[in-house]
Amino acid sequence: MDAQNCIAISELHPNLSHPVVGIIIGKTDVKSFPDRKNLEIDRFTFGFTVKDSPDFFINVTTWGNDGYVNRLADSFSIGDCVIIENPLVSNKDPEKGDKFCPSTPRLLVTETHSQVCLCADLDVIDRLLPLIHLPAKDSRDFYSLGDIVANGQKLDGTIINILAAVKSIRERKQFTTSDGREGQRLEVKLFDDSVSSFPLICWDRETIRLLQTLVARETVLFISDVKISFDSFRSCMQATANSKSIITVNPDTREASLLFSYAKEVLESGALDQDEVPEDLPVHSITEVYTVSQLKQKAREHPEAFFGITYSFISRLDLDSSVSKVIKIRWYEEIWNCFCTLNSSQHFYLPSFFHLSSICKVQVTEDMQNCSNQLCSGRDQAFSATSDFDLLVDFTDHTGTLQSCNLRGPVAEQTLGCTTDQYTALTDDQRTTLKWTFLLERCKIYVKILPSPKMKSGIKAVILACSLADPGEVKQHMSILLQRLCSTDFE
Repeated sequence: MDAQNCIAISELHPNLSHPVVGIIIGKTDVKSFPDRKNLEIDRFTFGFTVKDSPDFFINVTTWGNDGYVNRLADSFSIGDCVIIENPLVSNKDPEKGDKFCPSTPRLLVTETHSQVCLCADLDVIDRLLPLIHLPAKDSRDFYSLGDIVANGQKLDGTIINILAAVKSIRERKQFTTSDGREGQRLEVKLFDDSVSSFPLICWDRETIRLLQTLVARETVLFISDVKISFDSFRSCMQATANSKSIITVNPDTREASLLFSYAKEVLESGALDQDEVPEDLPVHSITEVYTVSQLKQKAREHPEAFFGITYSFISRLDLDSSVSKVIKIRWYEEIWNCFCTLNSSQHFYLPSFFHLSSICKVQVTEDMQNCSNQLCSGRDQAFSATSDFDLLVDFTDHTGTLQSCNLRGPVAEQTLGCTTDQYTALTDDQRTTLKWTFLLERCKIYVKILPSPKMKSGIKAVILACSLADPGEVKQHMSILLQRLCSTDFE
């Protein structure tokens, strides 16, 4: 098929039939429906979106039997250049509108009349490839994550555009519905310069396949037509990609370039690592007990964050080091924003002025006068800093040692029983005494384990709570763990 004879999408007309060439920027999963004329037979369909110029793209809908539709769907993916021969040009169904697909007219592809194949013309491919990085919507028409959080439930159920960077990509979850259908779910954490973590939920196999190829913390996304909703279980806002959504990876726009630079700066500063606190499990709901070797084994087998309890000895706790190694000072930009309650029927009240902080969180030293982050909007302002414990702790049991576990902030204060100001006022002898209150003592430690390529072990542990263990409790749980180990060895 000759790509040079194809017609531009902008010139398509219902009464004309010409081949079309373009790059695929979106694709939906294959679905089946009972045939209206014969309910015993299923018809299969899937859709994809093709772009051939910066300003024009079109939806393509494919109908046919199981074999044809699934073979065609498997023959190309998002980012491929394809030629569509003899499609039927159709105007939008006024009853459906653009509810289930991006806003544009569409092409119909059927087994008897049409053909879709990969484009082999290198000149055409070189012309089309840059289009994959141009958003399907106006690149300036988007919500920041901070806008979404600030508006809260007023945005529940709305369809908007988002520009954000990828913080982490969780493991895909597969499930079976009550009627026997197979499904999947993927959660991606997003961030920008206003919010450090925001969930994006994906259910479609094609979208999940695309997102699993991305590099976390090095990728910016423009997501057009994403649904915003309130997650009542976690009490937070979230975004959900649907069949209308088109995800543009590393958009070629000024706004995306600025966000990419910010993400790189924050990554190098280590500020993203400060947010690794449990955002989906309160400490009192963590019940699973592990040995150190079991924590390491599970982390290797399941490259996703998980929670647990370990009864281990604190084998390293450098409380008698210099203060600068125990306490970190971070720059917080102070911003005052005005909020008002737009809907008087809502049963809550927002104060007229509300203090926002933790915009930058770059680590500083006492002798610095301004923030070192070149991208910080408050870089020229005088410092408003906060100090927090920032300790690396080792804990050990009879199965091994987990090194460099993070003990920070309020968790450290609660564990040690003192604030940073109180610690700073202690004498060297008093700090040593505080250290030996925990060092080589068995403690009950709640931890969050997550993958970390920067660590030698490949995992990172964040201590969520820590206290001296009750001997009776230790004996009970060690007995249970020993029984498990024995039964496993016997099997």
